[in-house]
Amino acid sequence: MSYSRSSQTTVLLLLFGFGSFSCKHKVAAAPPAASTPVASVPTRTAVPPTVTLRADRPTVSRGQSATLTIATQNATSVTIEPGLGTVPVNGSRQVTPSASVTYIATATGPGGTAGDSVRLTVNEPLPPTATPTRTEAPNGTRSALTLDQQILQAMQTILFDYDKADIRSDQVNKLQTAAAFLKQNSNLRFTVEGHCDERGSEEYNLALGDRRANALKQYLVGQGVAESRLSPVSYGEERPVCSEQTESCYQLNRRGSFTKIP
Repeated sequence: MSYSRSSQTTVLLLLFGFGSFSCKHKVAAAPPAASTPVASVPTRTAVPPTVTLRADRPTVSRGQSATLTIATQNATSVTIEPGLGTVPVNGSRQVTPSASVTYIATATGPGGTAGDSVRLTVNEPLPPTATPTRTEAPNGTRSALTLDQQILQAMQTILFDYDKADIRSDQVNKLQTAAAFLKQNSNLRFTVEGHCDERGSEEYNLALGDRRANALKQYLVGQGVAESRLSPVSYGEERPVCSEQTESCYQLNRRGSFTKIP
């Protein structure tokens, strides 16, 4: 069969148009594969350590020992200063300090550090028992001092440093004399007063006076005086014995004193 040139041209155009239509037909893309969620693993936070440091007594006489007890949680190491260094994370240590000291425990663990402290007061040994002082009467007979005179001699005012409640070394003899007197007169009871100078707020000085009164009480208790015989009270700056704004006057007001309970 023969075709004319025009027929052949027509066929070619039809074939070309059909091919073009086929090439332009779009095939839908396949949907993306669903991703599988990955479960998140919670991060574990290290627990901070805790430490507790205690002494079996608040005061000792020079040469005596006390026991420190250490209890911790989540700690890998513990140090106690001054003087003890690294110690077991739980346990006890015996100490014999030569002077009053504050022991500080520091616990370390994966979660950080923690600390605690305890104060140990060291008292001087009691002096030999004092005998009541007697005076010579004009007629040559010996007469004892009155009780009020003995109290005035034995229970002397104790002075403190600025902003401190520690017992000063130059005041120790006074407290030893007071302890000896109290042990000889077991029927007497006293109020232990804490006083401050005028510097600082009223609230702060009341708290400081309370610390001073309790420091005196604890010292005397450590010397063998029954705790029930001593009643601490703070007057802060309310009862000065000197009103001048000088250091010597301030020193007189930084004091602890004793008043007999009727």
